[in-house]
Parts: sequence; C-alpha cells; structure tokens
Amino acid sequence: MITSIRRGMGLWEGSWFEDNVCRIVGGGGRTFFCSDNWVGDVPLRVKFPRRFDLAVDKWVTVQQMESRGWADGGGAWEWRRRLLAWEEETVSECASLLHNVVLQDHTIDRWRWMPDPLHGYSVWMVLMLISQRQVCLPNVVDLMMCG
Repeated sequence: MITSIRRGMGLWEGSWFEDNVCRIVGGGGRTFFCSDNWVGDVPLRVKFPRRFDLAVDKWVTVQQMESRGWADGGGAWEWRRRLLAWEEETVSECASLLHNVVLQDHTIDRWRWMPDPLHGYSVWMVLMLISQRQVCLPNVVDLMMCG
C-alpha cells in the first residue's frame, strides 16, 4: 500500500506523495538525484524524462552526482548512447538548475510535509487533504492502517 500511495494509485490525479512531500537536501547522501522531489516542483525524472531514460546510473544520489561534477559537461553525466543536440540542451537546462545548489556535508537529508511545513505531518492533515479530494472512505481507512 505504501508504494501505491507514493505512485498516487486511486487517491487522485497525479501522485499523492510527490504532491505533498518534498526532499530537503543536506549532504545529499540519502536523496536520489532523479527520483526524489528535491529541486524544483517535481522530481528531475519527471521534468527531464529523456535524460532519465538515457542515464547509465538512474539511482545515483545527489551527493554522488555532485562529487562526480554536475556542472554542464561534468563527469556526472553518463549516457547509454551519444546524445542528440536537443537532448544535450536538456542536460544544460538541468545543470543550470543545480548551479546554486550547495550541499551541507554534516546535515542529514529529510522529508518536508508541504501542506504544513511549520508543524509537519499529521494524520489529521492527511484526512483533511483526502476529504477535500472526495476520495471514498475505504481508501482513507487503508491509508490510515498502513501509515
């Protein structure tokens, strides 16, 4: 059930998890570069799907990418084949998003509950979100039992 929550199955359009949780990166060692929502509004695999499809290592962490060199033309960018010109442009666009990112080596990555970042996650808040989306009651019960 937890993976179906992350994928948004049946709860509402889009992804429940990605719509309500983002990643706050410290050192980057616990955050996946492409699949976690840590820079921008959506995960990089969603913003740049072709880049994700062509990447040699799809499950690299933010810390690993930064250490390999994620600047445009850096060593972090490894592809299964030579990129076409328009694909290289998307890599440059992705690299420009990372230009001002500074990792904090001694800080642990963490999740942030976006609906209430001040107080954090609560079952009550989830119930409020789900009821606003008019999800049927059995899904709410399943969600509570798995949390």
